[in-house]
Amino acid sequence: MEKILYTNAEVQDLIARDGAVPIDIRDREQYLAGHLPGAVNIPEFFSYLAETTEEGLAALQRTFAELLGRAGVDPDKPAIVYEYALETWCGASCRGYWLLDYLGHPRAGVLEKGLVAWLMEGRALETGPVTRPPMVFPVRPRAELLATRDDVLNALHDPSVRLIDNRHEGEWLGRLASPYEPDFELPKGRIPGSIWIEWYNFLRQSLEYSTFKSPEEIRALCADHGLTPASDIILYCFKGARSANSCVALRLAGFEKVCIYLGSWNEWSRDPSLPVAGAGAGN
Repeated sequence: MEKILYTNAEVQDLIARDGAVPIDIRDREQYLAGHLPGAVNIPEFFSYLAETTEEGLAALQRTFAELLGRAGVDPDKPAIVYEYALETWCGASCRGYWLLDYLGHPRAGVLEKGLVAWLMEGRALETGPVTRPPMVFPVRPRAELLATRDDVLNALHDPSVRLIDNRHEGEWLGRLASPYEPDFELPKGRIPGSIWIEWYNFLRQSLEYSTFKSPEEIRALCADHGLTPASDIILYCFKGARSANSCVALRLAGFEKVCIYLGSWNEWSRDPSLPVAGAGAGN
């Protein structure tokens, strides 16, 4: 199984030995106040709203090729994405990892407990911006990792594909359009035929920081919903952050046929021709 999660010690060693590039996805002010040594700041890994049309995917690839190249992210060196804690920004560090993986970076990973655990161990931070020599970041999309709007529409008529909604209960029940405040002015509801597994259910939470549940716990949780490691799964949330967190959990538990509908509810709900269940849908 590919390595995804890295401990503090492993990341510090990768920085010193292999020239790993830490990627901080927090906002600029937080980043400048203190970040991992040598870290660059790419908050768009969290904020970018993707569309999965042909034009939308081309824009996604072009945008991140430019951002990664400008930041000096070398595809030949490890790239470790982090946020304050795994649950701070709806799983944004996992979204950053997943996007790097989708774009073809061969050595991407996630700081497993986030910046909070780094600070708890008394490890050093830097302040201010980090400037690396710009590069050309070659995008080699891994199409098998991403589900498009049309893939999801086709899956509604394919019982072999399981669609999982990772959003909060209020979104699933059609009370909210998004987890953000103020809420997006979008239709509320869910994609028909979805199974609801809130993304928090894959995490073990404590007062200090969250970690992923064990592979055994994740497989048992999925089994309660009729899912096995052989299941063909499409995950969605509002924009793919919480689903990326869930995707990492499933990969760690041995699920191999998992992809993310990156456009998620933000894209789906904007198209009045697409079916919606829940609030305003009469079921």
